Amino acid sequence: MSAPDSTSTQVFAASAASPMRGIMLKVVSVFFFVGMATMLKATETIPSGEMVFFRSFFALLPVLGYLAWKGRLANAFATKRPLGHILRGLVGVASMSLGFFALTRLPLPEATAITYATPLLIVIFSAVLLNERVHFFRWTAVVVGLVGVVIILWPRLTVFSGGEALGNAEAVGALAALLAAVLSAFAMMAVRNLVHTERTEAIVTYFFISASVLSLLTLPFGWVWPTPQQAALLVGAGFFGGIGQLLMTSSYRHADMSVIAPFEYVSLILTIILGYFIFSDVPTLTMILGAIIIVGSGIAVILREHRLGLDRVRAKEANTP
Repeated sequence: MSAPDSTSTQVFAASAASPMRGIMLKVVSVFFFVGMATMLKATETIPSGEMVFFRSFFALLPVLGYLAWKGRLANAFATKRPLGHILRGLVGVASMSLGFFALTRLPLPEATAITYATPLLIVIFSAVLLNERVHFFRWTAVVVGLVGVVIILWPRLTVFSGGEALGNAEAVGALAALLAAVLSAFAMMAVRNLVHTERTEAIVTYFFISASVLSLLTLPFGWVWPTPQQAALLVGAGFFGGIGQLLMTSSYRHADMSVIAPFEYVSLILTIILGYFIFSDVPTLTMILGAIIIVGSGIAVILREHRLGLDRVRAKEANTP
């Protein structure tokens, strides 16, 4: 599954006031994002670039409608760094395209589980590229989580054990999902840079606009005319993605990110259920084992980040005269 655009999780962020309400909104947003991924997987013959267009363009409608209702539509277009948005859009669109391609080649639960590697990769790239300090606990969690990724990927990439599976659709899909997670991590880092000068409303809006425009560049490479059923699924996926984005961002009004973030992993249960009943995808033991390892590592990283954040706040308060 293509991960939600978590860069916008703090749109209209306010003080945490009602953790249970925040958790409920987060869980409902996960339902919408899983519904979006399920709709896209059901249109498997549609090229991934075309999927990106529908997912992005029709996601704009509920987002802009919400901003207009709140009287914040002007904030969505105010920017000091248009080139930064374009760069974030290029990386994000590449990640989304690969993620959607993986959806058409892999069982829904596997495509979803591999995307959970993104927060682990962010830790690595932050340490290597941004010189952020990462201590032993987080490095251990990251390494263990990546072992989980390998466990999921290994049966698909049997070329490493002397097979010839690398050329088949599922092996290519697995590699696409992993590369999508890598690019998603880079996109998150680009957003970390943008938030210093840009409103989150603008980051979200310009991403969907840039994704819509950039995806049109894939038109010459084989877009197809969707059937009425496919068109309905594509438009529905866009709306589900936009609504899911709004619900997710609203959830962070009511609870801290460290409280909300672990509930993203509810999507694994949903994708297993939907994958089985809609696509007859039976989860393998290696997929379940790998996913459990990744989820556990991801939660450990989230909780550690929360603890470090509290420590930084206390240190700042202690040093304030």
